[in-house]
Amino acid sequence: MNLRTWTRDLALGARFAVTGGRGALLRTALTALGVGLGVALLLLAASIPHMSFQRELREAQRAPAASEQLETSPGPDTFLHVGHSTTFRGEGITGLVLRPEGPDAPLPPGASRIPGPGEMLVSPALRELLDSPAGALLRDRFPYKVVGTVGDAGLIGPAELRYLAGSDTLTTENYDGRGREYGWSEPEEPLNAFLLLLVVIASVVLLLPVLVFVATAVRFGGEQRDRRLAALRLVGADIPTTRRIAAGEALAGSLLGLVTGVGIFLLGRRFVGLFTVWDVNAFASDVVPVPWLAALTLTVVPVAAVAVALFALRGVAIEPLGVVRNTVPRPRRVWWRLLLVGAGLALLAPVVGGGITIEDASIDTVAITAGATLLLVGLTTLLPWLVEAAVKRLHGGPVAWQLAVRRLQMSSGAAARAVSGIVVAAAGAIALQMLFGAMQHDFMQPTNMDTARAQMETRLDARDGDEARELIAGFSRTKGVTGVIGTIESHAWRPGPPKKGEDFGPITALTVGDCRSLAEFAKLPSCTDGDVFVALSHGAQGGPDDAWVRETARPGAQVALRDPLLKDGGPAPLWRIPAGARTVDARLDPMGQIAFGILATPAAIDATRLDSPEAHAMLQIDPAEPDAAEHVRNTAASVEPLARVTTLQNVERDAQFTSVRTGILAGATATMLLVAASLLVTTLEQLRDRKRLLSALVAFGTRRTTLSWSVLWQTAVPILLGLALAVTGGLGLGAVLLATIGKTIEDWTVLLPVTGIGLALIAGVTLLSMPLLWRLMRADGLRTE
Repeated sequence: MNLRTWTRDLALGARFAVTGGRGALLRTALTALGVGLGVALLLLAASIPHMSFQRELREAQRAPAASEQLETSPGPDTFLHVGHSTTFRGEGITGLVLRPEGPDAPLPPGASRIPGPGEMLVSPALRELLDSPAGALLRDRFPYKVVGTVGDAGLIGPAELRYLAGSDTLTTENYDGRGREYGWSEPEEPLNAFLLLLVVIASVVLLLPVLVFVATAVRFGGEQRDRRLAALRLVGADIPTTRRIAAGEALAGSLLGLVTGVGIFLLGRRFVGLFTVWDVNAFASDVVPVPWLAALTLTVVPVAAVAVALFALRGVAIEPLGVVRNTVPRPRRVWWRLLLVGAGLALLAPVVGGGITIEDASIDTVAITAGATLLLVGLTTLLPWLVEAAVKRLHGGPVAWQLAVRRLQMSSGAAARAVSGIVVAAAGAIALQMLFGAMQHDFMQPTNMDTARAQMETRLDARDGDEARELIAGFSRTKGVTGVIGTIESHAWRPGPPKKGEDFGPITALTVGDCRSLAEFAKLPSCTDGDVFVALSHGAQGGPDDAWVRETARPGAQVALRDPLLKDGGPAPLWRIPAGARTVDARLDPMGQIAFGILATPAAIDATRLDSPEAHAMLQIDPAEPDAAEHVRNTAASVEPLARVTTLQNVERDAQFTSVRTGILAGATATMLLVAASLLVTTLEQLRDRKRLLSALVAFGTRRTTLSWSVLWQTAVPILLGLALAVTGGLGLGAVLLATIGKTIEDWTVLLPVTGIGLALIAGVTLLSMPLLWRLMRADGLRTE
């Protein structure tokens, strides 16, 4: 057999795919659409490394150079800077406030000019938000005039909310650093071995359904193709020739699918910036596939299409007068399918119970990944056998049920192939959720914050005690605030010069607040205005942290309210601690910190004498007011635009874990959309294949509602069997993966969302296929040529 013969037969098959009439064109179009959807998602997956790199690069290029943080003196090309971030209705807003110190200060990336004092440049997304009615509350938070736009070079994504502001109040007292240029990088911390395992398993779980769907799509129109090949046998073609022609037809469909997929990818790439999936947003220019991954995709898909087409013909005898497939097919063998599952378990067995801990530097990721892949592939291959074995035992019932069951009994392979992607996606999703549930505690640490006592916290500098008191009162008047734990915080020093051997005298914290607020910092036996307490962190005897407190804050002792070593401003003001001051045990405040030192009520000390006081407010929020947190942030920003408002939380997640989880959720969303699209395309293709049969049934008096219900059952039975297999396999795979990392199952309910999605797919696919079904149930479907 020479190359010319192969080329001729492949070309003839390709010609049949595009010139075989309207039916052939529809089959080819469905194949191209199915393959195209899969190729587009594969190209998107191949773009993720470049997208991640570009986001990190943009972040590094816009940051003031780290090496310049050591600059100690201003120059013509230096600038002061401070980073600031805030939140608006769950959306993060980042900013950089600048003060150029000379005419040659560099431009920030994305800026056409350095904003002047009281001016700011905003990203297009932030400008749109500020100009919208929804942004009215946010506008009060920025005391700057919008004078321009931040370009793409200064953003990590088109939907990022970011601003660059100019300030003439920025000094070396409230800055982050002094710089000369932008752009720096910091070596990234290597990805934790557990997180690497999650990423690899997720990649397998998310990409396998895509490959399954591509393999399914190239088999669209199999029955019509076999009848056409039988006609070719009738005119003299031998069996090898028909197989090559079938391969050519599949190759044509896959090549058109490649073109379609590239087109969908390029078209979707132009609009990628309009969508944010799980906080992931990217520029179109960043969505570029890694060259070798793109080449691999564009090569593997047509080769796989030809291989699948030839594999589908392995058990089909195409004769001049018909196809053997029209008779009862031979039962499917189960042994080799179980062999795949067994091989996967065999690869996982050596690492099960290995005592791996979260601190381990490495995990045998290759063995675990290979084992999980074989298990998932084994589950996929088990589904056709399971559907065939189940439907052959179904008998009786309503007419719609009998029609559906009989159709599945005659040809269950197509239905099983359509659902195979759901099995892989569902089983993998269950296993991943089990891994997440068991591992998240290792990447979360308690903050010791008490969200039952307060929900937000902020600190604001004040000129004196009266201003600090007014700042606290301002939060009390803020909409949505139901309670304020407000204190004025400063320090007290031991009077006089340092003793021999001391570089400076002892200092202790001085906190002024009402009895209700002070009770949040210490266990007070009783309290009235005018009382003073000495709070020790380790009970009445104190501990090593309380040495300066015991030396400075003694009942009856005199303390300085300003550092006595500072000569500017005259002698430090003095205050005598009342002799009746009681020693109490400090307690964790709502922020999870111990505030030991002097606790004084307002009547006990003149707060106007305090040095550099700070207003500290811990706020209780009304949950019935949805924008209470925004009003609090606005109140703080009205005093200090760079004020940092903290939302209390009981636990803090590891940043790497959060990033991996976000990426996996975004990928899972795209995969489930593909699974839904693949199931719909496959169902429509099967309906079109049965056009004559549906028309004949209607002509003989079958009600259309009966046929509609039969389509529902034909979709539901394989999906329900697939979900049952996916739940069983997913729980088993999850249990094995947990055993490899020494974890136990904590939540068996992870299967519920997956089951719900499967049931939603049944309803959605059935509803979307109804218009085509009703159009096919017409008498003209019996017309033949």
